[in-house]
Amino acid sequence: MATQHLTTPEDTELFLETLAAVAPGTALRDGLTRILMGATGALIVLGNSDVIENMSGGGFTIDVDFTATRLRELAKMDGAIILSANADKILRAGVQLLPDGSLPTEETGTRHRTADRVAQQAGFPVLSVSKSMRTIALYVRGHRHVLEDSSAILSRANQALATLERYKFRLDEVSSVLSALEIEDMVTVRDVAAVAQRLEMVRRIAAEISDYVVELGTDGRLLSLQHEELVSGVEEGRTLIVRDHVPVAADDVNVDSVLNALDSLSPPDLLDFELIANAFGLGGGSEGLDTAVTPRGYRLLTRVPRLPDFAIERLVDHFGDAQRLLAATSDQLQAVDGIGDTRARSIRDSLSRMVESNFR
Repeated sequence: MATQHLTTPEDTELFLETLAAVAPGTALRDGLTRILMGATGALIVLGNSDVIENMSGGGFTIDVDFTATRLRELAKMDGAIILSANADKILRAGVQLLPDGSLPTEETGTRHRTADRVAQQAGFPVLSVSKSMRTIALYVRGHRHVLEDSSAILSRANQALATLERYKFRLDEVSSVLSALEIEDMVTVRDVAAVAQRLEMVRRIAAEISDYVVELGTDGRLLSLQHEELVSGVEEGRTLIVRDHVPVAADDVNVDSVLNALDSLSPPDLLDFELIANAFGLGGGSEGLDTAVTPRGYRLLTRVPRLPDFAIERLVDHFGDAQRLLAATSDQLQAVDGIGDTRARSIRDSLSRMVESNFR
């Protein structure tokens, strides 16, 4: 997806915000479509500053509310159109832009070269509508993205969604196996790596679909609902498995460090359980993958109905690992600060049911 080529989180955020602003169903996209249908070109800057003023010549100030028809009519004239950053105002029209000619660009047409350099120099998104190619190109800080018809995006998005469904099915399988092994105290590093791998695969394909949802705008509502249903609980699952198995303190800093290490793995590296284990700090080569590990109990306790986060933290701190939690009596559970008699019995009953269902 297009965001993979952006270098910083700020650039990615700006790109996605702009993509949402020009998505189908928005007034700006309506205006761009009218320009294309009218067989004219346009250069549109989303934002104004002293940098834009200094590279501008000619033109005239309008400062009126944005409408698609006004944009279409102004595009009939030569020169760029300057909009406010949120595209709710048309500030100027007929502007000649002269950006720094030394800025690198791979574009050949005059309008596209100007758009690319203005986006780099001013830091604002720039749209270039090509009359001859009948395309709309978005430039964001050196990155170019061509806006496509919804049908083409939906085709790729549906393929990605089918892949996500397969990945999620496999994730559910390996997660169920890990849950059973946790109860039996038979978890190995390999089992943890298998679940972490599937969680990361699902997260990555889900992130790609999220970009499609943004780009589709109102045309992506059904896709958005399907996407949200499939990824429900995935982010929480990533955090929980790290909290359960990171060998150092399971605080936010260490958890984020492991998640960032997993995120930095390339697609080929993500297939290597040893590298995944190293990200957790559970290295030891291929032989180390069969090393037994004991979870702290975070995943186990999240399966207990209506158990708040503070109670989970106190129980994990008190008992230390899942096996001690499973063996605890109601009285022992009640001894934990904040765990009353009713909650202790509820936890004990839930843990007992997990054990019973595991051995059926």
